[in-house]
Amino acid sequence: MDCLFCKIIEGTIPSTKVYEDDVMYAFRDINPQAPVHVLVIPKLHIDSLNGVNAENSEVIRAIFEKIPEIAKAEGLDSYRLVSNCGPDACQTVHHLHFHIMGGRAMSGLMA
Repeated sequence: MDCLFCKIIEGTIPSTKVYEDDVMYAFRDINPQAPVHVLVIPKLHIDSLNGVNAENSEVIRAIFEKIPEIAKAEGLDSYRLVSNCGPDACQTVHHLHFHIMGGRAMSGLMA
């Protein structure tokens, strides 16, 4: 599979790791949109939120339980969590991922 994020998980493409366990990998975004911008990805390849189902939803649960800990470790009490799903939402990497962004006041609208 020619997936950028799968290659990052494999270590064939370098990244700045923030957190890793058996289920997920978190790393700094190379084009940050906020002072703190961390991507959290499942190690299991899931194309987008549309690919979440009964067989893989436990992975998503684990990620959502860990995101507040990652944010806190990054010094964030307040943050934005984003997952783009599909081309109209500007999903550019087709591997489910969550953006943790913070470190400044965010604008009120995202559209």
